[in-house]
Amino acid sequence: MSQPHHGGYQCGDVRYVITGEPIVTFACHCTICQSQSGSAFGLAMRFHARDFQISSGELHSFTRQAESGQVFTNSFCANCGTRIHHHASANPDHLSLKPGTLDDTSWLKPTHHIFARSAQKWFVFPKDAKVFDTAPPDNNWLNGE
Repeated sequence: MSQPHHGGYQCGDVRYVITGEPIVTFACHCTICQSQSGSAFGLAMRFHARDFQISSGELHSFTRQAESGQVFTNSFCANCGTRIHHHASANPDHLSLKPGTLDDTSWLKPTHHIFARSAQKWFVFPKDAKVFDTAPPDNNWLNGE
């Protein structure tokens, strides 16, 4: 897939561009991501924060604290409610993009699945994916390992 990557909110109020390649693409099956996405899991694509630029519009945000104590700053649209990304306090140099907001999603394929213990019983994990019952304590998986 070639750079740059373009995307934006459902309503079109905010547009962004990403100039780097993703570090890792993963599906999170935790109940928070299920609730936030309104689906069986949430998708996230990790990038270097320096590679993300707003090309038009303004992001709004809110914070939430995870069970681990980590604080997540979540960016969204005040008009349509679409989430674009979040920053984790433990990794301020990275952001996790909601890849469904990209203009071209034809190349998306999560390589990692976390919180598999909360996955919907009907979901079948791909044979070539790395699957974890929770978020592994060793954060190497966030680097695509």
